[in-house]
Amino acid sequence: MKYPTINGDPADMHPSITVERVSEAVYRRLTTLDNPGFCLDCGADVDGCEPDARHYRCSSCGLLAVFGADEVLVMIA
Repeated sequence: MKYPTINGDPADMHPSITVERVSEAVYRRLTTLDNPGFCLDCGADVDGCEPDARHYRCSSCGLLAVFGADEVLVMIA
């Protein structure tokens, strides 16, 4: 899977980003107060992320590759 980087070039999505993992995060957002997101470059879980977030900075790797769970689900579904 590819995702658009901040400059528009396609980059490979981290292999840990799966439909099951993202679907669970979206369900968690709908049923709890969690706001999950994912760094598509390093695969880190990010909390406090708006559902439609794109290109937020990752606290683990520092890249602008954090997307909200809902946004990721639309990208990979």
